[in-house]
Amino acid sequence: MRQHRNLRMAELIRQEVGGLLEREFNFEGALVTILDVIVSEDLLHATVKLGIIPKERGPEVFFRVQKRTREVNYEISRKLNIRPTPHITFGIAEE
Repeated sequence: MRQHRNLRMAELIRQEVGGLLEREFNFEGALVTILDVIVSEDLLHATVKLGIIPKERGPEVFFRVQKRTREVNYEISRKLNIRPTPHITFGIAEE
């Protein structure tokens, strides 16, 4: 039961963060995708793994996303209306 809830939460976060990245961020010259969302067992934390192409733009794009993490967390908590809402952090996916 617990695992199923984590998977559903991960999918909800993937959809909402993906839409937010598409609408609110402008990554000219780079393709940013969400490769994985890992939700902690207690549903308080979620890590969104990003894939960035081309790799040379990775650090720059990641810095821009990281800088607006607070805004992303706020928007996700508003949209999902789930309490407690997982605190979202970003990471770059390993190959």
